[in-house]
Amino acid sequence: MNIESYKDEVQDFVSRGNYHAAINIALSGLNECRRNNDQACIDQCLGVIRGVIQHLAEEFGSKEYLARISHQVAASPE
Repeated sequence: MNIESYKDEVQDFVSRGNYHAAINIALSGLNECRRNNDQACIDQCLGVIRGVIQHLAEEFGSKEYLARISHQVAASPE
């Protein structure tokens, strides 16, 4: 899979506010990587999905929700 093309396609949908399509494309990419047993690709797809979710949270989340998730992210080991 061409990961850069995949990222661009997902970002294009996010930029247009079509989050449903962005998530669907992102999950399709993840599934392709899983079928190919390509862990590096899977990790990149998960990062793209996380980015879409983060964008949704920043656009639609309340201040309380954003504060709560920022504490969860700070406390999570990575």
